[in-house]
Amino acid sequence: MTTITVWGNRGSGSPLSRQELTIAPPGPDEVLLEVLSCGLCHSDLGHLDEPLAADAPPVVAGHEVIGRVVAIGSDVDPARHGQLCGLGFIAGTCRHCSYCLSGRQTLCASFESTILGRPGGFASHVKAHQDWVIPLPGGLDPSSAGPLLCAGVTVFEPLFSAGVSPTAHVAVIGVGGLGHLAVQLARAWGCEVTGVTTSSSKSAEILSLGAHQVQLLSELNQRQGTYDLIINTSDHALDWDAVVASLAPGGCLHQLGLCATPIPLRLFPFVKGNLSFRSSLTSTPANTARLLSFCARHGIRPLVEVLPMAAINTAIERLRRGDVRYRFVLQGPA
Repeated sequence: MTTITVWGNRGSGSPLSRQELTIAPPGPDEVLLEVLSCGLCHSDLGHLDEPLAADAPPVVAGHEVIGRVVAIGSDVDPARHGQLCGLGFIAGTCRHCSYCLSGRQTLCASFESTILGRPGGFASHVKAHQDWVIPLPGGLDPSSAGPLLCAGVTVFEPLFSAGVSPTAHVAVIGVGGLGHLAVQLARAWGCEVTGVTTSSSKSAEILSLGAHQVQLLSELNQRQGTYDLIINTSDHALDWDAVVASLAPGGCLHQLGLCATPIPLRLFPFVKGNLSFRSSLTSTPANTARLLSFCARHGIRPLVEVLPMAAINTAIERLRRGDVRYRFVLQGPA
C-alpha cells in the first residue's frame, strides 16, 4: 500500500482538510502520478456538496491534473516512468466493449471517474489507467495546462468530432471557464467566432481572446439564421426559441452546460431547418492528445489564477461567488 496526502471532506459543502489515505499500488495497466497541479472545475463543487456520512471516506475532487509518472504497473511501458502527463475526468474504461474498441470510450458503461469512488487530483498522488494519462507536449506550460484536460477537451469535442468546417460561423454562449477556451479554439480552427455574453463590459476581453465580434444574449433574436454551430456553456435557462432561431439551416446547438431545469425545444424549427441538438461528456484519449498538440501549436492556453494547494478552500469559496478569471489551478505539493 502507498500513503498519500489528500484534501477532502466528509460532509456536504464542509471545508476541506488535509488528510492521509492509503491506496493500492498501480494495477497491471495503471500508473501513479505525482500531482504537480490540478485545476478546479464547477463539477468538483457538485461532487464536494454531495450528502455524505461522517464516517465515510473523504471525498477528494480534482480532475484537471498535471503530474509526473512515478510508479507503473506490470503491463505499462517502462519508458513512461518520469513522463510529464495530464489526466482529466475519466481515469479508465473496460477496453473491450464495442464503444471502447471503436474509439468511443466516453460511452463505456464501465468507465471509471477520476473523482468518483476514488481520491482525485487534490492530492499528492493520483492513480489512473495508462490510456487516460496523456503525455504533455512541449510548448505547453505545465503550471497552467491542467484545465485543458477537462474544460479544454470538453469544448474541443464539438469542433473535432462533428467535423466543423473552418468556414463555419461559431457562437459561444457563456465566455467563462469553458467558453474562454471555446473562443480560442474555434478561432484557431479557422472559424468566424462570436462570443455571446450577458454583459457588454466583457466585450473587449472576449475580442482579445480571438472572437471576431460580440453579441449580447438579450439581442440574440436579431441574429436569426446566422450560426452554423452554437456551443452553449451556460447552465441557465435561456430564451431557447431565440437561440434555435439564430442557427443557420443545417446548424447545430451543442449543449455543454448542465441545466437544472428542462430545456423546452419546439420540434418544427429543427425539422424545417434540418437542425440538430447534440451534447457530450469530455472526450477520448486520442482526442485529448490531439487537443493538447493543437493548443501547443497555436499557443492556446487557459487563463488561470494559480494558488497553492493549501489555499484550496479559498479557491472553492471564490469559485462559488464567480470570483475568478477564468480558472483556478491549485499547485502542489498537497
